[in-house]
Amino acid sequence: MGEQSDMKPARRRGLADEVADRIREAIFSGTYAPGAQLREVELAKVLEVSRGPVREALLRLEREGLVQGEWHRGTTVTTLSAQDASELNTLRGALEQLAVEQLLEHASDEDLAAIEKTVERMDSAEDGHAMVRADLEFHDAVYAAAHHSRLEAAWHAIRAQVHLFLLMRIGLSDNDYTDHIPAEHRDLTHALRSRDAVRALELFAEHRSHAFELLVNQ
Repeated sequence: MGEQSDMKPARRRGLADEVADRIREAIFSGTYAPGAQLREVELAKVLEVSRGPVREALLRLEREGLVQGEWHRGTTVTTLSAQDASELNTLRGALEQLAVEQLLEHASDEDLAAIEKTVERMDSAEDGHAMVRADLEFHDAVYAAAHHSRLEAAWHAIRAQVHLFLLMRIGLSDNDYTDHIPAEHRDLTHALRSRDAVRALELFAEHRSHAFELLVNQ
């Protein structure tokens, strides 16, 4: 009982969660671009909350890699460097290879149908930001179909940074992204449906390289 009595009371964290969701959505919608400053006072005023939940929300987003806090600059939306992009690209490659292998072994027809539905939604995406969301939903469905909980958790640990990565890509070439991404994902889905491991891994690698090479060349 002595150990339990030393524990501090739990705090309600719902408001910080909501503030983090609002700021995250503003970043993903393009309201705050990479490099933009996020000032606690301004965010608290816009969101009609005190600075405490805003400060806690920014710390959560920093753990996700979406924002960076520096003593001399305050908090800014993360700008991925070439090294950041390279690390994300290689890590995604390792995770996706395992995801495809596990998917081909464990996925049901319902799992594959869920992946196909995400591709169908790409055809109605109204802009690059909506297409990025659909792109990530496709990969969410792939990881879910792998039925490997720790692998799926590893994907979600980098998902927000991959979202930033794709936002930088559409910032360089929006039309190229929106024009080609649906077809690329239809090809990926066909390879998965055909249970063609070699072709699927090849196409996933090509899919990653398109975005990575465009960013690195810039």
